[in-house]
Amino acid sequence: MQKMNWLTAAQQCAQRGDAYVLITIVCISGSTPRNSGTKMLITEKNAFDTIGGGHLEYKAIAHAQKMLTLCLQSGQNSQSLEHFQLAAQLGQCCGGTVTLLFECFASTHTHIMLFGAGHVGQALVQILSALPVKVTWVDERAEQFSRCEHLTNMSNITAVVTDDPCGEINRMPANSYFIVMTHNHHLDFELCQTILKQNDFCYLGLIASATKWRRFQQRFAHQGIDQKLVQKIHSPIGLAAVTGKKPMEVAVSIAGEIINLYQQNVEDQNKEQHKKIAWRDFKAVLKQPKSHAFIKEQSDE
Repeated sequence: MQKMNWLTAAQQCAQRGDAYVLITIVCISGSTPRNSGTKMLITEKNAFDTIGGGHLEYKAIAHAQKMLTLCLQSGQNSQSLEHFQLAAQLGQCCGGTVTLLFECFASTHTHIMLFGAGHVGQALVQILSALPVKVTWVDERAEQFSRCEHLTNMSNITAVVTDDPCGEINRMPANSYFIVMTHNHHLDFELCQTILKQNDFCYLGLIASATKWRRFQQRFAHQGIDQKLVQKIHSPIGLAAVTGKKPMEVAVSIAGEIINLYQQNVEDQNKEQHKKIAWRDFKAVLKQPKSHAFIKEQSDE
């Protein structure tokens, strides 16, 4: 449990774009550890404030973490209303009942996995580090990252040195962005093939010449990968209107394409109808008889 209160934690999560669940006691009956209106906040790794401790809080945190997992997969906000009988269900001696409102706020970050820490990769990360994105930067060569520690130390950049770059793909949430630009054409193909087979990406960009791209298409066809799926690959990568072959020119072109795409996605998500609690469920809570025999400011349950 962190010392920071739930309000400060919520403000920081909102500023960073991190996903979190806000838990609120909306109704109590009988003897309960905390009053209605008490809140706590749950992130992937931490909990802030308390709704009274004990088995109730343990169950509440577990439910919040499940919501976070689904929230990270879907990228959508959600709500849940849960009822707990402290004695019968949870074995707490308070003996009352508590209704909790769970509000899950999705991450506002665009998740990007960039394969390749060469000149173009370094130029691109320099741009991405200043954008509202989270970048997992993957390369087999540790020395490449040691040359650009000013970039790997940025808060939204995570450098990963691995002998199995393809194995990192399934660590990313659904609807992530993938950029493939390694020093090895065979590895580029294996990465693209793995991403296509997983088929839960929002964007897949491949840096390639016309000849390389034709060969890749032939190999995908030979592997039996659906041509419609292959057509989802952005190659040549980047905005056609931004020309030039210098690393920063190519990086600007790629960044422009990604910015355009994630801004469109944010607009689309704002139009979607997120999961909400039905009014009949809230009415049932409002009709519950309330008791004033609750215990104030107790956290030892």
